Amino acid sequence: MSLLKTIDPNSAEAPRESKPVPERLISGDPSFKTWAQDVARDGLVHTGVWEATPGLTRSIKGETFEFCHILQGVVELTPDDGEPVTYKAGDSFVMKPGFTGTWRTIETVRKIYVTVM
Repeated sequence: MSLLKTIDPNSAEAPRESKPVPERLISGDPSFKTWAQDVARDGLVHTGVWEATPGLTRSIKGETFEFCHILQGVVELTPDDGEPVTYKAGDSFVMKPGFTGTWRTIETVRKIYVTVM
């Protein structure tokens, strides 16, 4: 097993498709695609590419740390205790464990993610 992993932002593999769970949907009809590309540390670290269509959902990280790098699109994250922050293609950010707020996909977004549980 190689200890070097390239994340393919345009994977030819079929993605896992999903929708937000009803209790997290605020508005719109967003759909999600996930191209999971690697799992490490006994399932605690996940990497891949994720895409979402426009809509507004509740974001709750729990004990998960997530790094995101936006490849395309525009999103607005609003922490429960803060002001909205907009991210677009080329931007990177981290949602730390305990983050709660809203995730608004303004333009279909595609991101590289790394989660650590």
